[in-house]
Amino acid sequence: MKTFELTPIDSRKSFYKKCRVEIKNNISTLISYDTKVAQYNHKTNEIKILKGFDSWTSKTTNRHINAFLSYYGFDTCSKKELSNYNK
Repeated sequence: MKTFELTPIDSRKSFYKKCRVEIKNNISTLISYDTKVAQYNHKTNEIKILKGFDSWTSKTTNRHINAFLSYYGFDTCSKKELSNYNK
């Protein structure tokens, strides 16, 4: 398994070790604080926001998800639009 820290896409310098990505078996998993919140499938090129995080996220977790989306070449979105990644 490979792990790396994700960097912000806004003016912040760092997420201060609160946001990381774990890659295993062609799946990248975003971990915000200590919770898995999103996954990217390298084979199908699809992003999935994990259950519950498409309807509720903190501002910080939403920033983490947007950095994850941007890292993998997807459009960033508002909290309201997160559920579009599960359709």
